[in-house]
Amino acid sequence: MPQQAHRFAAIQMVSGPDVASNLAAARDLVAEAAQRGAQLCALPEYFCLMGLRDADKVGAREPQGAGPIQEFLARTAAEFGVWLIGGTLPLACEDPARVRNACLVYDERGRNVARYDKIHLFGYAGEIERYDEASTIEPGDRAVAVDSPFGRLGLSVCYDVRFPELYRALGPVDVLFVPSAFTVPTGRAHWETLLRARAIENLAYVVAPAQGGRHPSGRRTHGHSMIVDPWGTVLECLPEGSGVLVAAIDPSRIAEVRASLPALSHRARFGGGTIVEGRTLLAGLEAETAARRGRAVA
Repeated sequence: MPQQAHRFAAIQMVSGPDVASNLAAARDLVAEAAQRGAQLCALPEYFCLMGLRDADKVGAREPQGAGPIQEFLARTAAEFGVWLIGGTLPLACEDPARVRNACLVYDERGRNVARYDKIHLFGYAGEIERYDEASTIEPGDRAVAVDSPFGRLGLSVCYDVRFPELYRALGPVDVLFVPSAFTVPTGRAHWETLLRARAIENLAYVVAPAQGGRHPSGRRTHGHSMIVDPWGTVLECLPEGSGVLVAAIDPSRIAEVRASLPALSHRARFGGGTIVEGRTLLAGLEAETAARRGRAVA
């Protein structure tokens, strides 16, 4: 008997420096998503704050389990009876000058059921834009997936999408989340390709809510929030501006794709290619074999 499909929402925002205004905008968008039948809503990276300066997030950081942003997430999930992927928010860490860029997950009763701290920190030096997240963010060190009524959900954030080994470390998952705030240059070149690749190689849905537009700081984010199916087909996309995407996440589709292309079960364990003084071990073995042949001829 086919399993029932679920409706997931990817929410796109153009957040600014005022936390209260951002939370009000996020609530309206979650309300819209719930009205359209979404059972799970995913907010973008830093839905709560896109500051005028990178260090603004440090001033807004909260301890785990307390603070207006976390209270908002718990209250909103319970109010609308949805699972809520809280994009990211700044949580306190041991370094007073930095934060953890944390993705919190809440169930339909408003209980915090998972936390993932962004592991890979973005660095970029373009002609106009420069970013060094490590100056204000402390990296996480643990891959996180969580069981839900909709299947197993894998968590990641923005720049993580460039590192496929993180997703392999999650084990089999049904849906991958990538809340993001991609730059326009990197987004235009790589965003869709990366999201579709993660869906294809993991035979899983990808839900990628993003920041998308011109922010009060002058920064412009790429947008193009997407929901991608396990075959790599883009089901929904919002190029720019605030809005809501809703798509069916169908367990039967996952099962169909994995049955027709059982690539996950074909994964092989291997240990070749060890680097030895700038050469691979394989290259060294080839050279040794050629030398032996030369001696045999002589």
